[in-house]
Amino acid sequence: MPDNQTMIEFDHEDFEFETLEDELRVDGLCRQLLHQFYNHLQNIDLTPQRASELAFSVDYFVRDYLLDFLQQNVLRPLPGQLRYFAASWYITRTLEPELVVLERHLDGIIAWYRFLRERHLISTDELAMLELEADQREYYRGRIERFLALAGKGYEEWDHECTLRAAATVSS
Repeated sequence: MPDNQTMIEFDHEDFEFETLEDELRVDGLCRQLLHQFYNHLQNIDLTPQRASELAFSVDYFVRDYLLDFLQQNVLRPLPGQLRYFAASWYITRTLEPELVVLERHLDGIIAWYRFLRERHLISTDELAMLELEADQREYYRGRIERFLALAGKGYEEWDHECTLRAAATVSS
């Protein structure tokens, strides 16, 4: 079902950045694309509340994780990025990480990447890779449980299990 809105066209290069000024420009482009995504969610008959929840989750992933933390182009997903987000980054940056919240984030992120795929902004192979990473829910549940049960020196071992490099290796 096509969206009944004016679509702003984007190129992959629009989301490249090196300087703070570039990053602010890209952040603005991300906000525009996220707004299109939110409207898309409402056009596919999601309730405004559910559309808002998913869009919020994607905003967190895109702007806080991909742009600010990884400083990556949001239209060039790399193996392991989503897995690291779910298995480590979200957990260590949330006061009380919960699987239900992480699952909402993952649902939104996959809806986002499907939205990007429909607009030919990512490839079918990239979407398949991301869906596989998002589907590792039991692994993420275990990571959250082990993190919440940590005591003493256990953090280093827990953290070492899922570094960004290790996540990319498992995903490829």
